[in-house]
Amino acid sequence: MAATSRKMRTSEQNKVDYYFMSKEEFQDNIKSGDIIEHTYIENRDAYYGSYKPDLEKKLKEGLNIIANVDIVGTRYFKKNYDATTIFIKPETIESLRIRLKKRDSNITEEELKKRITNAENEIKNEMNCYDYVVVNADGKLDEAVEEIVKILKKENYELKSS
Repeated sequence: MAATSRKMRTSEQNKVDYYFMSKEEFQDNIKSGDIIEHTYIENRDAYYGSYKPDLEKKLKEGLNIIANVDIVGTRYFKKNYDATTIFIKPETIESLRIRLKKRDSNITEEELKKRITNAENEIKNEMNCYDYVVVNADGKLDEAVEEIVKILKKENYELKSS
């Protein structure tokens, strides 16, 4: 459901991890209404947004949708889909720095600094706009997932065990 104009990482697949598009394709999809909410991340020179055809297909199938969006997307989905919003935050900024380096060993110090600055701003200025906040502490992913499942059950989402 997510779309981006950034370059695909080696471990990613188009139409699986994101709908990868050029900037021009992304802008055309905004104009046509197929990108229903979006944001431009200047320091990454990339657009991120939600691809409506995939979203609508999944909703028609009766699926619950988990969208990894920024505050623009959060507000859009809250208003237009009555979504439950959950802010997932790192235990510390230092733990986030370590995760980012592990995820992309080629990340430059400049890019790392930009990503950390973005995260600090989101925590300070946007976290309070969400319905819930869940801390994803290092080594405790299972606990964060359990907390999210409890929230979804409380909000009456239909969950199936696999």
